[in-house]
Formats: sequence, C-alpha cells, structure tokens
Amino acid sequence: MSVTELQSLLDGTFPDSPPPYFIEETGHWGVRIRLPVTEQHSRPGGTVAGPALMALADAAAWLAILAQIGPVLLAVTTSLHIDFLRKPALVDVVAEGHLLKLGKQLGVVDVGLRSDGHEELVAKAQVTYSIPPR
Repeated sequence: MSVTELQSLLDGTFPDSPPPYFIEETGHWGVRIRLPVTEQHSRPGGTVAGPALMALADAAAWLAILAQIGPVLLAVTTSLHIDFLRKPALVDVVAEGHLLKLGKQLGVVDVGLRSDGHEELVAKAQVTYSIPPR
C-alpha cells in the first residue's frame, strides 16, 4: 500500500478518534511514521510518556505489515517488547518499522523510535502481529 492509501486507511479505521500519526514513507522494508508531540503526550520531567511511545511502536508495526498485505484490519498484536533507551525530547517522535518476518499467520517488526532531529534511539521495540486467515 502507498503512503496515501495507508494514511486514508488509518484515518478511516478510527473515525471517532483518529490516531495522531502521519505516515512519511513506506516500502518493501516497512514504514516510517511520525507522532506530532503535544502537551498531552508529555509526562513530569519534560519528556514523552512511555504509553505514547508504546502506542507509536505498535502502530508502526501494524502499518508496516498492512503496507505489504493490504487492509487486513483484524491483524492483532500478539507480543510487544519495548526497551526505553534514553529520555526523548518534547519534539515529534519518528518511528521506523522494519519487517523482520512476514508469514501467512505472523508478522514480526523491529521498530526504532527517535526524537525528531536526533540520531540516537529513544526506544526500541519488537512487535509480533497475528494475521487472520484470508
């Protein structure tokens, strides 16, 4: 699926509460998406809250898989492991989801999260999705 198709799918799947993500790039390798960080994503200490980072990692994995298999909306998370590596700045967070394995029943995605404009990872996740029979 293209960037435009994925963004339309994302926005249309949750019409009452669209996720705040913007898809920047997609390819055979996976996707890159952006979370525009606002005050609602912050936590004490002037950083981005962990739940916002976990949701971003999960969304990046889901979209990386759907970019390859099409709009299979019932693909669901079966596992998400995340390591928080350093304090993210209160700026946009960019997630790159790279496909590690895409089979008939499972997809595994490696997700790196960075504060916009920074090289270092702020978090690293591995997410597994169950893909329903077609």
